[in-house]
Amino acid sequence: MNLEGISLDVTTLQRGYASGLFSPAEIIAEVYRRISEIGERPTWITLIPQDVATARANAAPDGPLHGIPFAVKDNIDVAGLPTTCACPEFAYTPKRSATSVERLEAAGAIALGKTNLDQFATGLVGVRSPYGTPTSPFDASYISGGSSSGSAVAVARGLVPFALGTDTAGSGRVPAAFNNIVGLKPTKGWISTRGVVPACRTQDAVSIFALTVADAAQVMSVAAGYDSDDIYARPSDPFSVEEASQTPRIGIPSSGLEFFGDAEAERLYHATVDRIAALGGEIVAIDFAPFKETASLLYAGPWVAERLAAIRAFAASHADAMDPTVRAIILGAGTLSTVDAFEAFYRLSELTRRAEPEWAKMDAMLLPTTGTTYRIDDVLADPVALNSNLGVYTNFANLMDLSAIAVPAGFRRNGLPFGVTLMARAFEDGMLANLGDTLHRALPGAMLGATATALPSTPPVTPAPTRTIDVAVVGAHLSGQPLNWQLLERHAQLVRTARTAAGYSFYALNGTVPEKPGLVFNGKGAGGIEVEIWRMPLQAFGSFVALIPAPLGIGTLQLDDGTSVKGFICEPHAIRDATDITAYGGWRAWRTRAKSGGGGAEA
Repeated sequence: MNLEGISLDVTTLQRGYASGLFSPAEIIAEVYRRISEIGERPTWITLIPQDVATARANAAPDGPLHGIPFAVKDNIDVAGLPTTCACPEFAYTPKRSATSVERLEAAGAIALGKTNLDQFATGLVGVRSPYGTPTSPFDASYISGGSSSGSAVAVARGLVPFALGTDTAGSGRVPAAFNNIVGLKPTKGWISTRGVVPACRTQDAVSIFALTVADAAQVMSVAAGYDSDDIYARPSDPFSVEEASQTPRIGIPSSGLEFFGDAEAERLYHATVDRIAALGGEIVAIDFAPFKETASLLYAGPWVAERLAAIRAFAASHADAMDPTVRAIILGAGTLSTVDAFEAFYRLSELTRRAEPEWAKMDAMLLPTTGTTYRIDDVLADPVALNSNLGVYTNFANLMDLSAIAVPAGFRRNGLPFGVTLMARAFEDGMLANLGDTLHRALPGAMLGATATALPSTPPVTPAPTRTIDVAVVGAHLSGQPLNWQLLERHAQLVRTARTAAGYSFYALNGTVPEKPGLVFNGKGAGGIEVEIWRMPLQAFGSFVALIPAPLGIGTLQLDDGTSVKGFICEPHAIRDATDITAYGGWRAWRTRAKSGGGGAEA
């Protein structure tokens, strides 16, 4: 079968394999034919021989990614292949693959080789490599973005269905924008970084490049998972695409957006804002200042010293082997002090706290992935300043522990692509995937990367049924009360109003701010206490419970209709000096009395 024009997106290959239309070995042959047409360099640093790839395809496990070829950024270990980090003198050959690669290969995927990058993953431009400069597939005079340059170009040119990158400052998002593809930057610690040469070890994330959000989500569902060998791994539920709110609140900076004179990028961004509003999103103005200030910390602060810590011995003995710009950045970290580090940690915490009210307003933030793009010659002439410009909307994400997905958002009139990024809090990746796919598919005439395949020919993401938990609230979390926002920001929805069974006593607690009640089962209360039952995503429940201060907690309440529900309870010792308000039947009735002067303080 002639496969010359076939789309190499994951779904197309899976359908072809399932129907017997073609085999994994035939797809491998087509991939190597395409690579031979354009040449291995500068996209690839190391490519396994075609016969080896074919043998692996024939022997691939029958898993969810059976027969799907992929590329790996060359700071991620693949057993038997050199890991160079785009520095030949640094190269070593690992005996074991990175955990992310192991998980993908166990699912049947086939790693074909290692792709080019900005040396030691230091840069957002893609020009800092002795193996050549991967260029934009749409105009070879422009950068492809970095540091995951080769991985992004391999996907955009239709050489592989997906590729692994890394993202510390935006390296999994900037190249996605410049190559008209999807870049999924997961929550830190969800995909293991064991087997990854660190850039900033506390901030690194393995990222996924794909032609569609649906493909990236499939890969994420396999690659993600707790790894006890990774000291920064975080326990989490399995990844799945989640339903977004029917009216998602989309945060847009009220000011501070900068496009560096790129009027086309500005036009396309505002068109995307209009598009997401037309899709049902509620546009909310936010203060972007704490995010923008955090972005400046990544390279101006002590985190750059992590880059030196990762290769300290090598840098001391092989400085001349390093790219001059990379060398200046990494060795410059040697002047930072411990005091500098603590001051920056304090500043980050301050800025993260300042951002909390903004997150209370929105479910996701929509930003340009970059404000502009650049010609290769211009970057070479001014490598640091232009690189910094590209990180304005990306550098803060990992420092603030955010999830993110970059999706295509149209083309400038000169034919260069533009992209946007949706961001949310940690572990909201599944919701972002749903939003990102919806936004991508609403783009008129959307094509996959630099290929001739139209996006509508591929299937959308399929959200998994959202697992939820019902929680009964009795006081400050009721509708209109001071802490109700803690439910709303976790996408909780009011289900109904109910009453507890008899036997519960209700108290106004002393010294709580805002004022809170305590509910205790002691068999004495004759009537039921009013509660509101809110339904929230199960994955948000833990963070909600973590906000509950003593003497309150969550237990199981019996309702007057004979059912039970998780809800607020109080430790018995706290009611010794509290006011018994059981007779009022609920917090609102008590507060009404308080407002009329009959007792209590205004919350």
